Amino acid sequence: MVTALASVVEHALPHLNAISDDAASKKPAPNKWSKKEILGHLIDSAANNHQRFVRLQLQPEISVPGYDQDNWVRLNGYQQRPWTEIVTLWSVYNRHLASVIESLDDSALGHVWHGADGDVTLEFIASDYVRHLQHHLKQIGIQ
Repeated sequence: MVTALASVVEHALPHLNAISDDAASKKPAPNKWSKKEILGHLIDSAANNHQRFVRLQLQPEISVPGYDQDNWVRLNGYQQRPWTEIVTLWSVYNRHLASVIESLDDSALGHVWHGADGDVTLEFIASDYVRHLQHHLKQIGIQ
């Protein structure tokens, strides 16, 4: 898991840095996210999952609420932020999460988050986090 996350970040970073602020700001449709907003969503995902990674090592079960992704993106104002700032925050946060995931306590991997869509384990959350990140990077154009 951690190798995948760390390598995804290192692979994506030069591609993200090659995107201009203007290109990152363009919305494919009025109700669709720009590249800035997609990467911002991944920062929000990192923040929410960070809590799950830590809390599920401290307790066998948690019920941390989910989040309204559209409003998180809107309220964080990613569309108005410089692209380079968003890329830097995304990369630094995910490098940190790679370290957190690498040091997950094996005995906690079966601990359960009771979410709105059902119960999932810490192990699932960690592996799904990387899958989710890769899905959205593909939307930005990074394979």
